[in-house]
Amino acid sequence: MRGMGNMQGMMKQMQKMQKQMAQAQEELGEKRLEGTAGGGMVTVIVSGHKEVLEVNIKEEVVDPEDIEMLQDLVLAATNDALKQADELTNSTMGQFTKGMNLPGMF
Repeated sequence: MRGMGNMQGMMKQMQKMQKQMAQAQEELGEKRLEGTAGGGMVTVIVSGHKEVLEVNIKEEVVDPEDIEMLQDLVLAATNDALKQADELTNSTMGQFTKGMNLPGMF
């Protein structure tokens, strides 16, 4: 009956890993990532959970004649911040799948 003990051990490992993953997810939510555009004229801050928390726009960049440029800068800064959040998520959560040879996971 050696197989049973082995199975129990594996289940324990899985539970431990689930706990660690949940904690890592939680910590991601507390991270702040800053995306910028226009040389820092527009900054967007997002959480590791990809929630936009802040949008800061410097006065000098606000031109009523050129709203489109401002919209493009906000868009670029937001995408920059979200890309950083994705990279952080991948590197943080990737540690749990690395080195695990679980059949059927991928």
